[in-house]
This record gives sequence, structure tokens and C-alpha cells, in this order.
Amino acid sequence: MPNSAYFMSDAVEAVRRHTLAVIVDNEPGVLARIAGMFSARGYNIDSLTVSETEHEAHLSRLTIVTSGPERIIEQIKSQLERLVPVHRVVDLTVTGDALERELALIKVVGTGDARVEALRLASAFGARTLDATLTSFVFEMTGTTEDVERFIKLMGDVGRVEVCRTGIVAVRRGPEPM
Repeated sequence: MPNSAYFMSDAVEAVRRHTLAVIVDNEPGVLARIAGMFSARGYNIDSLTVSETEHEAHLSRLTIVTSGPERIIEQIKSQLERLVPVHRVVDLTVTGDALERELALIKVVGTGDARVEALRLASAFGARTLDATLTSFVFEMTGTTEDVERFIKLMGDVGRVEVCRTGIVAVRRGPEPM
């Protein structure tokens, strides 16, 4: 008898992480409408960053990281493009290698060997010390999501007490604009 798990896996679409860059009018309610579109359709936003990037034109850039089968990602892009304040939607995952970075602030409390180890790890990861007291540090770590995750995990072993993260920002490599 054939293995039923084999047949079931054929029916399941591959879920892939996508990074979408979205240019929108910088006006009240736009972010709520985009988040509402995701929520209403049961899509998840794994990471979201937004800031005005073209001040004279009052345009903002959202970087949205989401995961799903290709057909769902295509639906998301299509629905985003139909929203009135949206000017452009670019799937940076499809267009080629994008540079992605994330910023995290990590507060670590410790003394003695734990303090020395926290400083050693921060140095190894290229994290900056933003604040230092006799019993604590606040480190700034910028890097890929994987690097930030590893640093946060290791800091948990030496006294991590708080983490704040920005989410992913991304831009395509090369001279072409989005």
C-alpha cells in the first residue's frame, strides 16, 4: 500500500516567505486599511515597517514580510495593488536578491562572568553598546533576521531581560529603483 503521507504532501502547496515593498500615500488610515486587508482575509504579517520616504510627494514605504503559498502571495499583491492609496507593490523575493536588515535593542542584566560574556558576544556579533551601568547593558544589533535571532538567543543565556525589534527593511541590489 502506498505511503499516504507522500500523497498528502503532494497536495500541500509550498509555503514561502516573501518581502513586499509597498509605496503608498502618507495619509491617515492607510496603514489601518492595509492591515485590515490582511486581517479580513486571514493573512498574517510576520514583519511590518513603515516610514515616509519621499517627503515632497508625501509617500511612505511599507516593508511587509508575509508567508504563504504562491497563489496566496499573488492574491495579496493583487489586493494591495487595488487599494486606492497604493502606488506600487514590488515582491522583493521575486525580483532578485534584496538586502534585508533588522534592528534590535537588547537589554542584558548581569555581573561578573555574565557581564564579561555579554560584552564578548556583543563584540563578536558587532553589536554596539548604547548604555552601560554596573549591572546592565543595552546593545544595538543590526543584521539579518537570522543573525539578530542568534544574538538574542545567546543573550538569553547571559541575562537578557528585554528585547525591542524594528522589523525588516529591505532594498533591491543594483542601480535600479523599486
